[in-house]
Formats: sequence, structure tokens, C-alpha cells
Amino acid sequence: MSGSAAGKPAGSQPVSVRARLRPKSQLTLPEEIRRALRVNEGDEVEFRVAENGTVTVRGYTSIPTDHAWLYAQHQSARQATDGEVADRPAPAHESTDGLFIDPDGPGGG
Repeated sequence: MSGSAAGKPAGSQPVSVRARLRPKSQLTLPEEIRRALRVNEGDEVEFRVAENGTVTVRGYTSIPTDHAWLYAQHQSARQATDGEVADRPAPAHESTDGLFIDPDGPGGG
């Protein structure tokens, strides 16, 4: 197995370890590999096999549901060009009820 170069910290050393395939084709990723991929229980791991037989493994870190809004906010800011999102003021609401009212819908202001 070889870790992908994407997301790899600068100066990190190559990691090579062996693991045995268990019943039902299960494989436990050794600690060194989990650390190198920066994955934990619940995260996803992608395996890609090239035509020459080289296997690339990439880790995908899960985002807890209660943190998804924060991630989406950062993604929007990263994708903004010429400050189009960063310079846009956030909407203001006079009360918490105002957060849930569609201004263009029935009962909206």
C-alpha cells in the first residue's frame, strides 16, 4: 500500500507495513497507516488500483453533523472570487423567530 501525496505533510517519511486479510475479506489498517492517512474510526478510505498493480490509498475524514455548517461556510469562502462572499454582509434578524421565516413566503416580512 502507498499513501497518496495529497494532504501529506511536508517532510513526512514513506510508510510501509503488512496486514493479513481476515475472513470475509476484512483488513485492519495498521496504526502507522491510519496515522499517515490521518483517519480514525468512522472515516472513509478509498483504494485505487492502477493498471500496473500499484495501489493508492486515500483517507477521507468524516465531518460530524453538528460541524457541517462550519465546513460549508469555509468552503463557500474558499470558492469566493474577488471577495464576492467575504464582502457580502450576513443577514440580520430581530429575533430567533426571524431565522425561520421566509421573507418571500407567507407571513414573511
